[in-house]
Amino acid sequence: MKLYYLFLCEVFFCLFSFASPQVYNRFQTTLGHLKPQSSSDVQEDAVIQLIQRILPNRSSEFAVTVNSSFTQDGKECFKIDKIDDKIQISGTTGVTAATGFHYYLKYFCNAHISWEVSQLNLPEVLPDASVEIPLTDRFRYYQNVCTTSYSFVWWSWDQWEKHIDWMVLNAFNFVLAFNGQEAIWDRVYKKLGLTSQDIDEQFAGPAFLSWLRMGNLRGWGGPLSESWHNRSLYLQHKIVDRMREFGVITILPAFAGQVPKVFPDLYPNTTMTKMSRWNNFPDKYCCPYFVDPTEDLFQTIGKLFVEEQIAEYGTDHVYNCDSFNEMEPTSDNLTYLANVGKGIFNALTAADPDAVWVMQGWMFHSDKFWQDVDRAKSLLTSVPTGRMIVLDLQSEEFPQFDRLEQYFGQPYIWCMLHNFGGTLAMYGSSSIINTEVINARNAANSTMIGTGLSMEGINQNYVIYDLMTEQAWRTEPENLTLWFRNYSRRRYGKEDTNAESAWNVMQSTIYDFKDTGRLRGQFVITKTPSLNIVPWTWYDPDVVIETWKTFLQASDNLKDSPGYLHDLVDLTRQVLQENGDLYYNKLISAFNDKNITEFQKLATVFRGIFLDLESILATNKAFLLGTWLEAAKSAADGSREAKLFEFNARNQITLWGPEGQIKNYAIKQWSGVVNDFLYPRWDEFVYGMNLSLVNNITFNQAVEQNVIFLLYEEPFVFATNTYPTEPSGDSVQIAETIANRSYYAERDNVPYLKTIPVRSRPQGLKRFKIDLDSYANL
Repeated sequence: MKLYYLFLCEVFFCLFSFASPQVYNRFQTTLGHLKPQSSSDVQEDAVIQLIQRILPNRSSEFAVTVNSSFTQDGKECFKIDKIDDKIQISGTTGVTAATGFHYYLKYFCNAHISWEVSQLNLPEVLPDASVEIPLTDRFRYYQNVCTTSYSFVWWSWDQWEKHIDWMVLNAFNFVLAFNGQEAIWDRVYKKLGLTSQDIDEQFAGPAFLSWLRMGNLRGWGGPLSESWHNRSLYLQHKIVDRMREFGVITILPAFAGQVPKVFPDLYPNTTMTKMSRWNNFPDKYCCPYFVDPTEDLFQTIGKLFVEEQIAEYGTDHVYNCDSFNEMEPTSDNLTYLANVGKGIFNALTAADPDAVWVMQGWMFHSDKFWQDVDRAKSLLTSVPTGRMIVLDLQSEEFPQFDRLEQYFGQPYIWCMLHNFGGTLAMYGSSSIINTEVINARNAANSTMIGTGLSMEGINQNYVIYDLMTEQAWRTEPENLTLWFRNYSRRRYGKEDTNAESAWNVMQSTIYDFKDTGRLRGQFVITKTPSLNIVPWTWYDPDVVIETWKTFLQASDNLKDSPGYLHDLVDLTRQVLQENGDLYYNKLISAFNDKNITEFQKLATVFRGIFLDLESILATNKAFLLGTWLEAAKSAADGSREAKLFEFNARNQITLWGPEGQIKNYAIKQWSGVVNDFLYPRWDEFVYGMNLSLVNNITFNQAVEQNVIFLLYEEPFVFATNTYPTEPSGDSVQIAETIANRSYYAERDNVPYLKTIPVRSRPQGLKRFKIDLDSYANL
C-alpha cells in the first residue's frame, strides 16, 4: 500500500510539474542568463519598424508594447487587443510581440507571409481581437549549419533583412549567426604563424563553407578574397545587430578542432590526427588535421577564436560546436571521450565563463560509432548539466532523445530537419509534427526546452514549415483537415473548393509521411542515368495526379494569386517527376525485353517529360537558375571572382565536388538546370540504349556515364552562359497543355510529340537518332 501511495505521489508530481512554470524554467540556473540583451524600448521600436516594412500603408493602425515582466504562468507570451480602432500588440520580448502581430495577420485577417510569396489583402476595417497566448518553450531554434551554404550563401542585406523579419514573425529567438567567421579565422591563423598561402589552401569557396567549418573538406572552390571577408563582416554585423534588436539570442560558432594541413609542421609536439576522407574527396581537398581537445594547443586556438569573435561581434554566450559531424573520434575509450567534451567546454569558458555549448545531435543518428550509448553518455555528461544544449536534429523521423535517455539530463530542442540539400520535391510529416512535439514536451522525463527548424535548405514545402512553426505556441494537436483548408485560404486570399480539396488530399498523401525511409526529395529525372534506379514514393501517384487536375480547376478563381501560381508550378513539377518515374520503369522493361518499337515509343514520352518540366518551371521566378547564378556573381568583386563564384554555384547544385563526389545531392528542379543538365544526360543515355538495341550490341552503362560526365555534366559546371532572371510564359496555360497530353490521361497511350528537338552531341560527335517523325500517327 505504501509503495502504491508513493507511486501515486510520483505520478502527481510529474503531472503537476510539467504543467507549471518551473518546467518552462527548469534550467534557469544554467540558462537563465540567455535572454535579450536589448532594452524593451529597442525591441519595441524594432517591431514597429517591422510592421512598417510589411504594411507600409497601414502600420499606423497598430501599436506595440514590449515589457519583459509581461508573462503568463512564467512564460513569454503575446497579447492582442483592439482599442480605439487600433490593434494593440503586447509581448514579453520583441520576438513575442512580432509573433503576436503575425498571429493576428494569420488568424484574424486571413493573411499569409512565406519565404516565396505573401498575401496581405487585409480587411478595410481591422477585425476586433482579444487573445493572450503563451509560448510553450523557452527557445525556438532556427537554421542548420548547412543552410548558410545551400540557401543564404549569396544573400545581400535586403534579403537578410526580410528573412530576419520572417524569423521573428514565427517566434524564433535562438538562431545561428554564422556569417563572417572566415574573416575571424584569417586573423587567428595569422597570429598562429600561417602564411597567406597556407590559409588559401584551407578556405573553401563560398558555396562549400559549411563543410569546411565541419572539417569535411578544405580548399574546394576557394580561395576567399579580402573582398569576401569584408562583405561577410559587414553582413554579420548587420545580421546580429538586427536580431539582437528584436531580442533574438544569437548562436556564434566555436573552434571544433579542425586545422589546416600545415599545423603538424608548425606544432610538431602536439597530438593531432589526419581526418578521414569524406565522400572520396581527393587529397588536395580533403583530410584536414584534428587537434586533440585535451592538448594545450586546442585550448589556445579555441580561446583565441572566441575572444576574437566576441571583440568583433559581441556575444549572447551561446556557441555551436560540432567536432564529429560525419567524422569519428580517434578513440572509443570512454575516458578519452569524456576528456574531449571537457576540453571543448573548457576552451569555450576560458574565453567566455558564461558560455553554453550548442551541439547538433545528427551524429547520434548518422554515425554507427555513437550507437553505443555509453560513448554518447561519456561525451554528453562531460559538460555540467544545463551548459550544453543538444539539437535533436531530425526528431520528426529519427528522434534520439529517448534512446539517449533524454540526453542524460542535458536539455534538448525538438527539431524538424525535413530537407536535405535544398531539393524541391514535395513531402512532409504533418501528422507527426502535429502530435509528437506535444508528446515529447509532456513526457514524464522530458528535458525538452524548445522546438526548431533545422532544414538544410529553405524555399520548398512551405506548408510543412508553417505548421511546424506553430508548435511554438500550440498545446494540443490541430485538426489537420481544417488547418490545411485554412492554409489554402490564407495563402491565396480567398476560398476555393478545388484548391482546398486538393490541399486536403495532399495532406493525407504527400504531406503525411510516417515511415523511416531516407527522404531526399529526388526522382528518376534528377538522378544520374542508370539502368538500376528503383523509384520510390510512399503514396499513390495516381491520386496526386488527379489532385493536380483538381488544383488546376481553381485557376479561373485564383489565377491572380502569386501563391496559387507558385504552387501550381510546384505541383505540376511534382506530377511530371512522378510520370518520369512511371515511364522510366516502362522504358527499362522494354529495353530488357529488347522490344525496340515499344522502347522508342516510351523514349519519346520520357524525353518529352523533361521538356514539359522546363516549360512550366520557366513561368515562375522561384524556379529559375538565372536568379541563383546572378546572385553568385553579384556577391563577387570583379569579373575574376565572379567566374569563381559562378563555378561554386553551378557545382554545388550538380556535381558537388571535382568529380561528382556528391552528385545530385543538392540538385534543383529549376528552369535552366532541366534544359542544360538533367535533360541532356538522360537524352544521351536513352540514345545509347537505343543504339545498343538497334545494332544488337551490349550496352556499356559505365562508358555511357563517363561520356555523360565529359560531354554534359562537367561542361555545365564550367560554362558561363547566362539564364533569364525573369519568368516567361503563362503558368496556367502551360499546365493545362501538359494536363491535356494523352499520356497523363491514359498512361498506356503514347502521344505524338513531334516537336521534341533532336539534340546533337557537342564538339561535332556523331550520334544515333531516334526518328520522331515516324510516330506521327500514334
